[in-house]
Amino acid sequence: MSEPISVSIPHRLGREEALRRIQGGFGTMRAHLASVISIDQEEWSGNVLRFRIRGLGQNANGSIAVLDHSVKIDVDLPWLLAKIAERFIPAVQRETSLLLEKK
Repeated sequence: MSEPISVSIPHRLGREEALRRIQGGFGTMRAHLASVISIDQEEWSGNVLRFRIRGLGQNANGSIAVLDHSVKIDVDLPWLLAKIAERFIPAVQRETSLLLEKK
């Protein structure tokens, strides 16, 4: 049984600039989270990234949508990962906010 997790990070950059920053910094974000999860697949389609991650022997699917005024992250996590996700949501929000704040 999976449990959906959603996070929305506001920005004032406009969609194009936010998209450029998220695409450019996704590798850095992946490196910061590497001790916890691995990203097995990532595919951009316009302003939406769809990905598959693995952690603690569990798999999950998710997406990152870069919108005009926010970045929305949705992940369907297996029960085990959902229970520990609360610890990592602030880190994901922080890393995404840093990508959006860089000049």
